Amino acid sequence: MNSDYIYHITTKAAWDEATAKGQYEAPTLASEGFMHCSTEDQVAGVLERYYKGHTGLVKLKIEKEKVERPLVFELAGSINEVFPHIHGALNLNAVVEVAIID
Repeated sequence: MNSDYIYHITTKAAWDEATAKGQYEAPTLASEGFMHCSTEDQVAGVLERYYKGHTGLVKLKIEKEKVERPLVFELAGSINEVFPHIHGALNLNAVVEVAIID
């Protein structure tokens, strides 16, 4: 695992909107105060738990050092695992790769 990067799953439509807007904001930023991310090892489990059957998804590879908002590793009590959370909008220059998941 390369610890320089974290990952975020979103839709291609949401990513396209973000590129037009100049920053990315997941819906959880408004509802929970942060955006859920994962380490490389956690991506498969996140896809299985939350995105099974969904299409039109992309995986954002995010360079941690470039994230301009607070990036905090916090415990997800429901599965007793620590996940990276971005507390604010994501600056687009932190995203180094966008991979289609379909």
